[in-house]
Amino acid sequence: MDSLAAPGADLRAGLDEPAPAKINLALHVVGRRPDGYHALESLVVFAAHGDRLRIAASTEDRLVLSGPFARQIPGGPDNLVMQALDLARTVATDFGSHVPPLRIELEKSLPPASGIGGGSADAAALLRALSRRWPAERRAGLRAASLRLGADVPMCFDGCAARVSGIGEIAEPAACMPALPMLLVNPGVPVSTPAVFGALGRRDNPPLGRLPADGFANAGTLLAALAASRNDLEVPAMALAPAIGEALAQLRERGALFARMSGSGATAFAIFSDDAACRAAAASLAADRPSWWVLPTVVPATGEPA
Repeated sequence: MDSLAAPGADLRAGLDEPAPAKINLALHVVGRRPDGYHALESLVVFAAHGDRLRIAASTEDRLVLSGPFARQIPGGPDNLVMQALDLARTVATDFGSHVPPLRIELEKSLPPASGIGGGSADAAALLRALSRRWPAERRAGLRAASLRLGADVPMCFDGCAARVSGIGEIAEPAACMPALPMLLVNPGVPVSTPAVFGALGRRDNPPLGRLPADGFANAGTLLAALAASRNDLEVPAMALAPAIGEALAQLRERGALFARMSGSGATAFAIFSDDAACRAAAASLAADRPSWWVLPTVVPATGEPA
C-alpha cells in the first residue's frame, strides 16, 4: 500500500494547515427535504484568521489541543478532527493507500459552535492537508465523503468564496471577490443550531439567486447584493439570544457598512470601509465589552475583476 495521503518527507517536516473562519454573508432557508435536512442557499467567504492544525508522523494517533478555546472542545475520538482522520483512512484504503499514525495539534482560536465553521473548518483542514497530493479524482471522492462529518465540511474543504446550496455540499465558486475588512464579534452566549432551525417561522423562503457571472468587482457591488439578501436564521437566533441583536447594533454604531449574523450564530460580522476603520471599531468594542470575543480580520480578495 502506498501512502498517497501524506508522503513521508512531508510528515517528517510536519504539515501546517490553516482552518479559516467561515462566514455566511447570506443564508437563505429555501425548503426542507424528506430526510429532515433543510435546503439552503448561502454566499460564503473565508477570513484570513482561524484555527490551525500542525500534523506530524507519530507512533500512534494523538490529538493535542492548544489555544484560547482548547478547553471548550472535546478531545480524543469525540473531536471532529479525529473523526476526519478516520474518514481519510477509510477513503485512502478504498484507493489502496493509507494514512499513517499522526500527532495532530489543534490550535483553537475560534469560539466553538458559533456559526463560523468551528469543528467543520478543523475537520476540513485535516482532510485538505492529508489529500493535497492525491490525484484530483481521489480528492473529489474525499470531499464528497466529508459530508458525513457535517454539512459545512465540504465548503470548508474548498475554502473559497462560493454560492453553496443543497445542505451545503453543492458549491459554485465566485469568479471574483474583493478584499473585505471585517470584524467578527461573539457576545459569548450559547446558541443551539437545532433550536434556531426549530424556531424558524417558515422553511420555504425566497431563494438567494445566482451569482453574477463576473463575480463582485468591488465592495459596492457586493454590498448592494447583500442588501437584497438575508440570513433567515438571524431573527429566530436573536429571539433565543438577544445579545446577538446587541452585537449587531454595536457594530452599526461604530460605522460598519454592513453587519449581519453568520450561520446560526452567535457570531456577528461587519464589513468596514478599510482596515483602519475596522481596527478602530474593534478596539472600541473590546474596551466597552471586555467579555466579548472580538477579532479584526480580512476576507482576502480572490479572482480578477473583469
